[in-house]
Amino acid sequence: MNLPGKVFQDLRISDLRLRFTCWGFCVAFLLHSVPAADAAIESRAATAATTGGDATERVVYEISRLHSYDDERLPAALIAAGCIALAAVVWQIYRRDAIELGRGARWGVMLLRCLALAGLIIFFLGIERRTTREIVHNSQVAVLVDVSQSMGLSENENSADSGATRIKSVIDALTTSPLVSELRKTHDVNVARFDKEVEPVVTLVKSGGSSVEGRGPEDEIKKADAQNPSLDPRPSTLAPSAWSKELQPRGTQTRLGQALADELRLYRDAPLAGVVVISDGANNAGIEPSAAVEAAQPAKVPVFTVGVGSLASQRNVSIRDLVVPTRAFPNDTLNVTGYLQANGYAGQSVDVELVRRRTQDPAGTGSPIASQRVALGKDGEMVPIAFDTEPGQPGTFVFQLRVKPPADDGNPRDNSREAEIEIVDRKTHVLLFASGPMRDYQFLRNQLHRDATMITDVYLQTAQAGISQDANKILDHFPSTADELYQYDCLVAFDPDWTKLDAAQVALVGKWISEEAGGMIAVAGPIEMPKWIRSTEHAKLRDIYPVIFQNRLTLLDDNKAGGETPWPLAMERAGREAKFLWTGKNAADSEAAWDRFPGVFGCFSVKGEKPGATVYARFSNPETGSANQRPVFFASQFYGAGQVFYMGSGEMWRLRHEDPTYFEVLYTKLIRHVSQGRILRGSSRGALLVERDRYELGESVVVRARLSDPQHKPLTTDSVTAQLLRPDGTNEPVKLTAETERPGMYMGQATVLQEGTYQLALPIPGGSEEPLSRYLQVRVPDLERTHAERNDALLSAIAKDSGGIYYKQLSAAIHGEGATPPLGQAIKSRAEVKVVKGAPDKDFAKAQMHWLLGVIAGSLFLEWIVRRLNRLA
Repeated sequence: MNLPGKVFQDLRISDLRLRFTCWGFCVAFLLHSVPAADAAIESRAATAATTGGDATERVVYEISRLHSYDDERLPAALIAAGCIALAAVVWQIYRRDAIELGRGARWGVMLLRCLALAGLIIFFLGIERRTTREIVHNSQVAVLVDVSQSMGLSENENSADSGATRIKSVIDALTTSPLVSELRKTHDVNVARFDKEVEPVVTLVKSGGSSVEGRGPEDEIKKADAQNPSLDPRPSTLAPSAWSKELQPRGTQTRLGQALADELRLYRDAPLAGVVVISDGANNAGIEPSAAVEAAQPAKVPVFTVGVGSLASQRNVSIRDLVVPTRAFPNDTLNVTGYLQANGYAGQSVDVELVRRRTQDPAGTGSPIASQRVALGKDGEMVPIAFDTEPGQPGTFVFQLRVKPPADDGNPRDNSREAEIEIVDRKTHVLLFASGPMRDYQFLRNQLHRDATMITDVYLQTAQAGISQDANKILDHFPSTADELYQYDCLVAFDPDWTKLDAAQVALVGKWISEEAGGMIAVAGPIEMPKWIRSTEHAKLRDIYPVIFQNRLTLLDDNKAGGETPWPLAMERAGREAKFLWTGKNAADSEAAWDRFPGVFGCFSVKGEKPGATVYARFSNPETGSANQRPVFFASQFYGAGQVFYMGSGEMWRLRHEDPTYFEVLYTKLIRHVSQGRILRGSSRGALLVERDRYELGESVVVRARLSDPQHKPLTTDSVTAQLLRPDGTNEPVKLTAETERPGMYMGQATVLQEGTYQLALPIPGGSEEPLSRYLQVRVPDLERTHAERNDALLSAIAKDSGGIYYKQLSAAIHGEGATPPLGQAIKSRAEVKVVKGAPDKDFAKAQMHWLLGVIAGSLFLEWIVRRLNRLA
């Protein structure tokens, strides 16, 4: 470029100014690049955390300067006004400054300065280019299915069809009707079951689409899984045959309000279109549903309720329970007690009779031995019926209590109950084993010595030679051979010093329990137990106990929880139902007696119960145990074919302050309970064992069997099959699988889903003997049976207050009724489209900075040249 010498001289004079200008833009360029890189990193992290789904991508341009403001409208208006004002001022100044120039030069100078100013404004605003993704989150519908035990009752008040239960109608609607398919046209359908808690069942995604959120917000799922690792993720499909298994009516409570609250909390960040509740409305525990509905109102989530069951109370007479001892002796007085309950027949009278037959005789046979005319009470009132009879000759018998109901009785299946009893003509041989003469030992020794059905031997480790005790035989050593130990049916161990036994004797005790069905009552104590519970030489002995001992010493008295104040025993549900812990004639009397009992002062502290063990009572002192649970006081477990019962301290003698018979009844029943495996073997080749003979509807029955071959060696078959005869006459096979660690022992389980009497029968492989047999009583808790009719008022109020619809029948929810649309049309979609921003385009930002630097610097440079050439300041 050829320029006059004057221009080059001015350029040299102003070179420093030009350098400062260029460096200023370079520094500004670098400063601007740093936050842009940070923003890119944050955006990439946000994109990586976003779930996938149906998405549409597009390129957008944004002003980064406005990102720091929640409301961009006011800052944008102020920036626009400032830019216009600044441009006007610059234009005015330059118009006066260049008045002496020609028209073309004047306009050129002003345009160059405005171009530089525009570049600075663009630089200040920070224009960014991003790629955004629009993701569609499917609308969600939560379906809550009531699986409390009341859902196992008849669908209609006078239905004799055992299969026409409420839950079966629900399963049919979910699997065979268009209910779910119609909902899936618009929503993801998330099915959960509820009773005391809410548990996921299956997620069925929208037809022809994919779900991003799935079972609620992804963060909530991860949080729930972290809190409860045992909770399996909800499956996306479910085979038709699996619905019945997943929706079994097992719950002993109906917490409808709590279930609603939990679902609304889970879906608070999801596009929840509605909650569908399928229930009979028999809410009987937890928070009120109205509280959950109030929480749903701000979120505008409607609750659609679907009623099942009959509105009218079922007119019915039923034998609710039958209490018969599992074992009796020929000279005993046998007390048989039944409980009669009626609805709709208050004041009427019915005939009740007691029938007896041998176990091997067919059902329906037998002869009546007693009868009574009974006046029915108010609706739901339990009327006891007691019979005192002679046991008769030895053998196994079935007692049946049956009622002759009115003609319009709603459920003939519950008009009778059966229970099995063994009449034995042999005495129970008991060994009392104690380190010292504690009070429980003394009272029990004297009691058993007077009991004509017991033979009692004693081994007191601290006794001096020649001491006299009330016993059949006084031992000077613990049995060391099979002949010595196998003569006993029950071993009662009062805090013995097990370290005085050698390894062979300890192994013999384990073999006697596991293989010979021996029973042991283990009473804990603070004197001897600390010596062996951490010893490696007594690991086999610790396996026998149903509790887990502390594996390290943390405090001086860590294992001796107690104090100066008695604390009552907190009975678990299993303890209230266990007849061998009843100190009264029935469950109510026994529960009242335990409630009156002031309690015990101490309890040996253990880590907890073993898997498979049953806890019957806990020590209620709040200063003992952990924050989650108190120390175990009563617990038991099967150890092979035998049973071991654990007692937290030897203080049951305190029961005598309430009633002297309580102590005697408790220990007598305990001894007979743990030794029943030997007494009631029924066959030389095996025994059929269950934890108890009374269950609630929906519970699992763990079945164990000890079997041998014709040569009386442990059976080696991989599995055997027992038959479970239900109250309605149908059979269910129960597979028992061999336990690898215990030859000849088999275990399986079944779930009882009908109320009434079950019979469990196991044929002995390779033999012609009668099958091993046990009878089980299954009942519905009063909490679920009382007021089990459909609660229209509650279900209607939930729907109305939340903006939903109440369907009184499943058919109305499926097909609609009158002006009421079906459920699939009533729930409107709440699908959401969310925009996910990508990271700023770094190449665009870099090119923009280069162009702005060139435009601004170039405009100023050209303006300066024009001004120099025209001799302007």
